[in-house]
Amino acid sequence: MVKIVHPVAGAVAIVTIASFWLSTALSEMFASPAIVAAVKMAIPWGFLLLIPALMAAGGSGFALAGKRRGGAIGAKIRRMPLIAANGILILIPSALYLASKARAGEFDSGFYAVQALELAAGAANITLLGLSMRDGLKMKGWFRYRPA
Repeated sequence: MVKIVHPVAGAVAIVTIASFWLSTALSEMFASPAIVAAVKMAIPWGFLLLIPALMAAGGSGFALAGKRRGGAIGAKIRRMPLIAANGILILIPSALYLASKARAGEFDSGFYAVQALELAAGAANITLLGLSMRDGLKMKGWFRYRPA
């Protein structure tokens, strides 16, 4: 069961974060302030899916790793604190702040500064999760390891 939960939860997490990022970027570039506000207010509701998915992916990953800590497993384990810290310290507070500002219709310099920070931190998490997914797929034999 853990062998199924881990990749599914990981895929749900990366797709959810990517959808947050893309919806934010596209609404900021092409949509009206009302759509931007709707996107910003919807994202915190997505945490109800994202946070359990990240917890399931992390917990099942540790269970699958057992006592092994080297190679690709070690790299995945070293990335997890960075992903979690980025989410807890930057992404969640930023999303809540932006939802509050959007609800009030306050699209000021503070909104856009935090928006830029959120987009950068989101891109970092997408990259880190993507690297972990790549390593997991390599361990499963979907990709071959190529010497540098």
